Amino acid sequence: MSRTLLSHILHRPPPLLASRGGGRGGALPSRLRTLRLNCSVAEATASGDEAPAPPARKKRVVSGVQPTGLVHLGNYLGAIKNWVSLQDLYETLFFIVDLHAITLPYEAPQLSKATRSTAAIYLACGIDSSKASIFVQSHVRAHVELMWLLSSSTPIGWLNRMIQFKEKSRKAGDENVGVALLTYPVLMASDILLYQSDLVPVGEDQTQHLELTREIAERVNNLYGGRKWKKMGGRGGSLFKVPEALIPPAGARVMSLTDGLSKMSKSAPSDQSRINLLDPKDVIMNKIKRCKTDSFPGECENMNWGSFKTTLTDALIDHLQPIQVRYEEIMSDPGYLDGVLLEGSGKAAEIADITLNNFTFHSVAIKVNDYQSPE
Repeated sequence: MSRTLLSHILHRPPPLLASRGGGRGGALPSRLRTLRLNCSVAEATASGDEAPAPPARKKRVVSGVQPTGLVHLGNYLGAIKNWVSLQDLYETLFFIVDLHAITLPYEAPQLSKATRSTAAIYLACGIDSSKASIFVQSHVRAHVELMWLLSSSTPIGWLNRMIQFKEKSRKAGDENVGVALLTYPVLMASDILLYQSDLVPVGEDQTQHLELTREIAERVNNLYGGRKWKKMGGRGGSLFKVPEALIPPAGARVMSLTDGLSKMSKSAPSDQSRINLLDPKDVIMNKIKRCKTDSFPGECENMNWGSFKTTLTDALIDHLQPIQVRYEEIMSDPGYLDGVLLEGSGKAAEIADITLNNFTFHSVAIKVNDYQSPE
């Protein structure tokens, strides 16, 4: 375990904004240019008698977490904790991607329970429903409908090259892998494009999926937007906004407690490999005490490992305790949680339906005309 983990619990620097990149590798494309975001909100001052300029539209950020397994420290530091600051800077939509969770074998009652638990953790960690839309993916039907339309324009070769599909299908075998495991990157593209997203928070292992989303958006814009549609009497322009990557700070990737070469994961067979946000105090102490350590210097470079582990344990317990208390309060009030999710899905559906209806009208109209015989 790196000593720098302590600093991530206590402090996070602002995220990075990445511009257009190429390629589909797992690491960031070499052409991906990064810019550090200014997390302060500048106030515009009107000069003279000029009327103040109207407030600029906030850029829109979307992100989600699967409800499989228990939400752990890696999910928190790599995503959810960052969302808390993003909700003050952007228009944000955070959802629980339950449809992605069914690409592998699952039990419906457990998935339903885990979905509500994940939503409660969002709120307990500081996501504010008055600032961000919090909802369940399957509660907005446009996700699946747009996915089907996008699938008709996505070459199968693009999906065959996806790294995660290759890895999971090789481990499970062809007979045990459903079609959804191959096509779920198109659903991910739908999740993003449906809301005309400006920015998408991504980690190192997700850049390939975002690049695929960008390519699908550009392909669809070329096929059904622009001049082709304008000649038919439409307004032209792009159907989908091509999103950019919002890159978390270096070091936001939290490694396994038992294997320093792998990141902390829900799917790891041993629960000792991760610290779950809802782990009780004694479990956290035991996991930190037994975790593997490295030799790299960090924030507490003058400490020996025994002292450092004690400091880290205390910091973790102090940080997670209020989250755990708030989580129990939320789960004990199902009406409140239902209300948050209902309100969030309603706001999301308003945006999603506009995008879906517009794309359906464009794509279906052009396809019908494409197949008409010339007079």
